[in-house]
Amino acid sequence: RNSGSACFVCRGPAVSPQVPRAQPKMGCCGSSSANDPEIQQVSRRRLSVGHVDDNSEGATGDGTEDDRGLITALSQQNLMEMLKDDSALGGRKFSIGSATDQQKTSFANKKIDSIGDEVDPTTLGLGHTCRKGLKPESPNQDSWSVMSVDGSFSIYGVYDGHGQKGHDVSNFVKENLPKLIVRDQRFKTAEMAPMLKDIFKKMQSLIATQDRMNKLNAQMSGTTATIVIHDHLEQKFTIAHVADSTAVLGKKRGNEFDGLALTRDHKPDLKDERARIEKAGGRVVFDGYANHRVYAKNGRYPGLNMSRCLGDLLGHADAGCSAEPEVSEHVISPEDYALLLCSDGVWEFITPPEAIRIVATLPRSQAMVAADKLAKEAWDRWIKEEGGTVVDDITVVLVHLQGGQKLLT
Repeated sequence: RNSGSACFVCRGPAVSPQVPRAQPKMGCCGSSSANDPEIQQVSRRRLSVGHVDDNSEGATGDGTEDDRGLITALSQQNLMEMLKDDSALGGRKFSIGSATDQQKTSFANKKIDSIGDEVDPTTLGLGHTCRKGLKPESPNQDSWSVMSVDGSFSIYGVYDGHGQKGHDVSNFVKENLPKLIVRDQRFKTAEMAPMLKDIFKKMQSLIATQDRMNKLNAQMSGTTATIVIHDHLEQKFTIAHVADSTAVLGKKRGNEFDGLALTRDHKPDLKDERARIEKAGGRVVFDGYANHRVYAKNGRYPGLNMSRCLGDLLGHADAGCSAEPEVSEHVISPEDYALLLCSDGVWEFITPPEAIRIVATLPRSQAMVAADKLAKEAWDRWIKEEGGTVVDDITVVLVHLQGGQKLLT
């Protein structure tokens, strides 16, 4: 493997927010044409660790002195310290999320960092788990975060890293994206959609600056990012995402549970995504198995099977990848039962309705158990479908939206 080779988990064809995905659909990094040789060995075709040419010059991005100053400022305060001077935010405040670790034990739960008031997540209907996949060459590259202020707002996030240093990129985004949100004066105003687009753009610039300073290796490593801002007063979600860590809304109608994707996967073969990529000088190539991938015009890199992401500086510089998020809103209704944010280690073999029905077998007070149950079901399906050869990292963040205890039996 080249030092900057794309080492992310392959995803299936793009779907609209209304259409779940469940069919096995992954490919290798490479083209099926005569000029782009080998299709990856079958046993690893769901992981993009095939050959990628790395003879391109590094992309430097547009990092500035301002970015370096901002990175320093962000590192000097945690989220709770940023909120301490806001007199309007009474009540409990807490922030929890994954912590970088290098353990290689399969299905091990990633370590957790916690700051702020001590709370029992289960009393809030919150469940979370972040499980190491069956990929011996890398640590758990997923990251996740939850912060909440009683009676005001919560911010939920999932970040699925890819590439040899994707775990570092996903952790950097996990640490800093929520901070950029809460410090922005447009936060909790009607301007959150443009705010989030600006913040993702700034996040990409900060990654480029960290790469230039040799603090990150993001030339061919990057991450997905799905953020949901939950306004508890207006009972509304504002959702921003790049790539394919899908957010799913669980609905309960009578005794029936259903799941609806709130985000669409950013895939290179989507008409609008392909047009942008080709206009920017990139190309979209079918890999011979199930995925379309992004390449530079005259190179076999970056081989990404996503069209938007954070990091992946060569893909942005030479192949038309984008860090601009899609932003949407959802007003929470009485039938909205739960929110799921998961990396695609869950969604590869489980549809949104299936996922909601799995977590709905347990009460709100057992949200942590429900998150683990969904992760274990995802793991078992990977083992069955792939013959025990490979399993993606699996992250589940579960948020119950209603206080009722009615279960699916």
